Amino acid sequence: MSATPAAAAAPAPAPAPNGTHTNGGSQNRPAKRPNNANRSGNNRKSKQQRTKRERNITEGSSEEVLRCDIDALLKARREAAGASEGEAAPTAEENLPEPFTEMEVEIHELSSTGDGLGMVAGSDQVYVVPFTVPGDTVRIKVIRHVRGEGHSHADFLSVVTPSPLRDDARVKCQYFAKCGGCQFQMLDYAEQLRRKRRIVVKAYDNFSNLPKELVPEIQDTIGSPLQYGYRTKLTPHFDGPPGGKRGRNPTTPFASCPDIGFMQKGRRKVLDIEDCPIGTEAVRLGNKSERKRMQEEYGTYKRGATLLLRENTARHPKDSDAAKAELAPYATKSEYGDFVDVKSCETDSKATTTEYIGDYIFTNPAGSFFQNNNSILPVFTSYIRDRILPKTDGTPINTPSA
Repeated sequence: MSATPAAAAAPAPAPAPNGTHTNGGSQNRPAKRPNNANRSGNNRKSKQQRTKRERNITEGSSEEVLRCDIDALLKARREAAGASEGEAAPTAEENLPEPFTEMEVEIHELSSTGDGLGMVAGSDQVYVVPFTVPGDTVRIKVIRHVRGEGHSHADFLSVVTPSPLRDDARVKCQYFAKCGGCQFQMLDYAEQLRRKRRIVVKAYDNFSNLPKELVPEIQDTIGSPLQYGYRTKLTPHFDGPPGGKRGRNPTTPFASCPDIGFMQKGRRKVLDIEDCPIGTEAVRLGNKSERKRMQEEYGTYKRGATLLLRENTARHPKDSDAAKAELAPYATKSEYGDFVDVKSCETDSKATTTEYIGDYIFTNPAGSFFQNNNSILPVFTSYIRDRILPKTDGTPINTPSA
């Protein structure tokens, strides 16, 4: 989602008030939040009439998260204007701009999806615009209107008046505002952490189905020591050859090496990514190596595929021959105390990779899940170890013997 990872500190849940049972009878369980697929009661459609997209919206999905944020924005603006719920009628669809119209909007809020929520004066239509922050005035291209839900999706074109929160000098990726991978690179890192904490707060508010008094206070987000060059795994991919039929053994060969990278924001199309600055040095070198290999071997592929780039670490004593040996192509070397870490990029999902987190060693299949930001793991795992057991008055906690 963003250029920089972070983890929200998870405080211990607050105890239930005296006399309240949270896992017993249903009389003490709060009602489930209704799924307001249509915010306009007069325009509510039956299940049969709804589009496939609307029928597939589930609680907690990105569509539902976005809708909650849009509803909250409109409610806040009505309250600020002194208008009641029933006084604000949705903008009639016939009065909305035609698709592909270019226009200016002011961004009022940032959704938990990472997209800005913009509006124009005199209208209650919300425009969902990527790569924007509150306070921006931006030029957009309207792509589509979501019928009956009071919002539209748009492409970001340019900044007309930047928000005080925005500083594009912070952006270190040439593909930002095109690639769908990162969203917050224009924000100060402290602001990114505040926004990420707010995402957790809103998740509890909208989807926990718990009374507010039972929801613990969300603490500050744990920041990452690295904001770039931290990611130990990337999975760029490429589409199959043009004219090939999905799932039917396409026979059309590639005429040239396909674009290899990540999805364009808002498009079902791969954006060619020569280099990704959030990857570690070893992963970025691995990407360079795999792209070179694909230039030579693309003709052997009959369909699209995903490439694996996973960092692997070999740790050697400083005075060992292995530490002094010449580096293999596309490998890197760094020092850790009395050791030298030789890092390479593994591309075989079935191979075993090694990770060093402080003095702990983890081995796992290269294609399996492991936290992709090693730099945050020492402080993150330490936080968990310090809080996983209840506090005492100084008396050691008895643990079962082996």
